[in-house]
Amino acid sequence: MDALKVLVVDDESRMRKLVKDFLSKKGFEVLEAGDGEMALDIFYEEKDIALIILDVMMPKMDGWEVCREIRKNSRVPIIMLTARSDERDELLGFELGVDEYISKPFSPKILVARVEAILRRSGQNTSDEVISAGGIVIDKAAHQATVDGQPMELSFKEFELLTYFLENEGIALSREKILNSVWNYDYFGDARTIDTHVKKLRSKMGDKGEYIKTVWGMGYKFEVKG
Repeated sequence: MDALKVLVVDDESRMRKLVKDFLSKKGFEVLEAGDGEMALDIFYEEKDIALIILDVMMPKMDGWEVCREIRKNSRVPIIMLTARSDERDELLGFELGVDEYISKPFSPKILVARVEAILRRSGQNTSDEVISAGGIVIDKAAHQATVDGQPMELSFKEFELLTYFLENEGIALSREKILNSVWNYDYFGDARTIDTHVKKLRSKMGDKGEYIKTVWGMGYKFEVKG
């Protein structure tokens, strides 16, 4: 399988190199652009870019302008990087069709995990059909989950929820984010449905249920101890 192309757009060469190093180790082909105009040139030239990591604050053309321009022609997944954790920025990003929003400073490992999760969701990175963590193994193709080798009897949504947790290991996820990602915006209930599913999921995982940690006032985090 050919390496998936990721375009990293940031005016700081140090930041580009950091992100490139981590992505390259994971087998991605990384293209770099130092400003928005260069990013658009590369994007239209290459045609087959799988995902774009885009900094908001840049000379010539900022990340929002680049995003607007790309969204006129393409649904390519976009991760926005910003130095400001301003809710208005985040809302603008989602209005423009940004897939993910990460504030600087960030952990490169978490950025790579987000890239992989987004590409899995968009069906481009199908190599990871089996994912595992802490004795839990999920076979996505067979739609089966086991804990310490024992099959778990999960409903469709419980399976999707557990898969989402493993794909985002170590990342705190708000209830809204879980609803949007697992229920795909088509669920108009409230966040309590997640709490119910998490409760059932924990009980089916036995003592591994404690891997799903409650983040008070926010949501949940899947984290394997040790």
